[in-house]
Amino acid sequence: MTTAPDTTSGIAVVTGAAGGMGAHIARRLHADGHRVLLTDIDVEAAAVVADELSADGSTARAIPLDVGHKENFERALDECRTLWGTPTIMVNNAARTQAADLMTLAEDEFTQVLNTNVNSIFFGCQVFGGAMAGRGYGRIVNMASLAGQNGGTATGAHYATSKGAILTATKIFARELAGSGVTVNAIAPGPHDLPVVKATVPPDRLDAVIAGIPVGRLGSPSFIADMVGLLTKDDAYFVTGACWDVNGGLYVR
Repeated sequence: MTTAPDTTSGIAVVTGAAGGMGAHIARRLHADGHRVLLTDIDVEAAAVVADELSADGSTARAIPLDVGHKENFERALDECRTLWGTPTIMVNNAARTQAADLMTLAEDEFTQVLNTNVNSIFFGCQVFGGAMAGRGYGRIVNMASLAGQNGGTATGAHYATSKGAILTATKIFARELAGSGVTVNAIAPGPHDLPVVKATVPPDRLDAVIAGIPVGRLGSPSFIADMVGLLTKDDAYFVTGACWDVNGGLYVR
């Protein structure tokens, strides 16, 4: 009988961890007792969060990661293994959020958003999921979005398209890795109380957006972090290929 590795104190990697949702997730996983590698293209901002969690760097570190390219994930995996070992948790959170007009959206704008948002999920799952499968244990959480389910409410078509692709990639990798002890799930938040939402939605439209949410308020990012904590527990082995909706009733299925 094969016994799963002891993951009481795991090794978590969070992309886009310099602020916003990623920082909330990194803090929660660290509070759960995991060592956390905070990755971001803005490594200086990620280092501020890492230092807040672990002044001596023993349980939280920051490294640079441009999630648009596979080789960067491979480099990050090597750094994680050198520092602490093979990760047990991967949270693919990094994303480029933009609003844009559908019929005038330029090709380069479309490509930039797709490269960031889709490449990050696909190669994050491929590189880190493969490493976890070799160890026989892993938990991957991909941050999708309501926009990938309903076409978006305040974001551009390129963003919505990329988030829809994340849902499909989650199912593909969940099926591929399930037999190796690795679960792959997605969380699809609606509008949350985060700087990126307020930066994307003009102030004169934000009240209207909130009024259109059935529960009448923006979501709590700390609750999303709690969901990540739940999905990455050892006994979450029976949840894989799922998408957990957190949208205040904007999309009901």
